Parts: sequence; C-alpha cells; structure tokens
Amino acid sequence: MCPFCYIGKRNFESALDQFNGKENVQIIWKSFQLDPTIPENFDEKINVYQYLADRKGMSYEQSVRLHESVVRTAKEAGLTYNFDKAIIANSFNAHRLIQLAKEKGLGDQAEERLFVAYFTEGRDFGDSAELVKLGTDIGLTEKEVNDALTNDIYAKKVRQDIYEAQTIGIRAVPSFIFNRRYAVTGAQPPHVFLQTLEKSYEEWKELDPSVL
Repeated sequence: MCPFCYIGKRNFESALDQFNGKENVQIIWKSFQLDPTIPENFDEKINVYQYLADRKGMSYEQSVRLHESVVRTAKEAGLTYNFDKAIIANSFNAHRLIQLAKEKGLGDQAEERLFVAYFTEGRDFGDSAELVKLGTDIGLTEKEVNDALTNDIYAKKVRQDIYEAQTIGIRAVPSFIFNRRYAVTGAQPPHVFLQTLEKSYEEWKELDPSVL
C-alpha cells in the first residue's frame, strides 16, 4: 500500500534487467506495515486523500496535489495509479498472503498482483474474499489462502519480518538491502539500484571465488 514501494520495485527491476549477474540474484520480500493502527474493519471507508490529510495534518487540497505528483512519478516508471479508487485498509492479512506465496515460490507474483490490485484496481485488502481471489489469481488455492488468513503461523512470519526491520533500523519503506551490507532507501532511479547491485555483487564474488 506504499506508493513509493511499487515505484521502487519497478525501478529496481529495470536495473536488474541491465545487470550482468542477475541470474545470481535472489529476491526475498519482507513484510512491513506503514500504519498498523488502521482498524481491521472500517465502519465507513476513508479515501486516500482524507486519510493522508488527517495523518499528516495537511489540508485535503494539499493531499490531492501530493497524490497527483505521485501519479506522475508512477507514470514515469510505467505504472498506473488510480487513487480515486484506492481503499484504505489494514494490510496485515495481505502480508499473510504474501508469506504463504513466498513458501510456494510465488513471492514476486504476489507482490506484483497486490500492487496492481491496490493502486490500479482499487481492491479492498480488508476483505478476506478479495484476498482469496487475488491469491487464486497467482496459482494458490482458496483453501491455502483461507488457511493463511486464519493460521497464526503466517501472522508470526509477518511479525518476525517487522521485528527484523526494527532491529536493523528500518523505519520507512521502500528499503532495499543488498547482501546484508548496503541499503537503498526510497524510490530511487534505476541507475542507483544498478550501481549498488554491481558493488555488492563484486564484493560477493570476492568472498566466494567459486562464483564465475
């Protein structure tokens, strides 16, 4: 649900396409909640403009202008944001779905599907039935998703990721950690990601001479 995370993801992927050692890159997605205080069930839906205005102490008009700027930035990365459709919801169960998808080797597919669902399609992450549909879109079964949304094992995995972020000092997203040594924060342009990929990859090869 972080607009800059999707932009950062796309810019990272653009850099990865240009990276000569991409076959040796493993991407592991981690859960992080921007606002865990959002109720699991809203009696009345709040649009993103009002939500940000209330949270940041700005006017509704300022919030609209800020979102319009984000839409333009997203478009430059090849993404379509429809904030008029977006629904504010607690993201915890969506992260449970991602944790399940990671177990099945579908982490990338889950991330992409959920980003499109939220920013382009206006799907409601507070609705378990919607999450089941999104899970089946990437090849999970209804039973698997329903189990993930109720089994505390996946809740613990989400909390563990959040705790890990706190212990290494991550307070905002997107945050990309390379080989546990270098960090790129924010929706940086592709060349920043590419430089960090190349630097961390060269150091990784030096530590493991068996790598071609």
